[in-house]
Amino acid sequence: MGWTTQTVDLPSAVRDDYPAERLPGMYDDARAVRDALDDVVGPVVVVAHSYGGVPVTQAAVGAANVACLIYLNSYLLDVGESVFTFQGSLPPPSSNGVLLPPRDASFSLYGDVSAEEAADAASRLVPQSIRAGLDEVTQAAWHTISSSYVICDNDQALSPKAQKKMAVRAGVEHHLASGHSPFLSMPGELARLLIRITDEIAMYR
Repeated sequence: MGWTTQTVDLPSAVRDDYPAERLPGMYDDARAVRDALDDVVGPVVVVAHSYGGVPVTQAAVGAANVACLIYLNSYLLDVGESVFTFQGSLPPPSSNGVLLPPRDASFSLYGDVSAEEAADAASRLVPQSIRAGLDEVTQAAWHTISSSYVICDNDQALSPKAQKKMAVRAGVEHHLASGHSPFLSMPGELARLLIRITDEIAMYR
């Protein structure tokens, strides 16, 4: 559709045998996001999915080239919150180690795509450091940057009720009739929505 896109590998996604020493956390992920933003010339639309919303919220503060943030069924946290505190979960006894991919990923993450696609996507999941879920947001970009939230109404991983709570913070809410991974289940519809959101924000700048 004529847009240049770029993805960022997050350090907290442990792709190799993880070492015994301190694993990367959310702040390491935020640095990776900010480094990527700083390398881009011109207006940037940042799309954050799932956990990715946390480092994006942390990283985009003060990034003058960011035109808008789009939270796609994503954690949109405020200062002082972490994934664990937002969920109301008891913190693990140690910040070391990793969380393994969910055993039911084919259902919870990819329940509305073909069985073949779901199996392929699930096979490429990697562990994530526990620290990433414990690190608290210290600055929140959505307070100063135009933001929208896309609620995925059939999400089995991050409940639509929780998404609604975070969408209120963004101020602008959109919906997709998809599960947790609309970039697989309805990529064309998602792309058109992202472009429409961007166009709507540009009209009021």
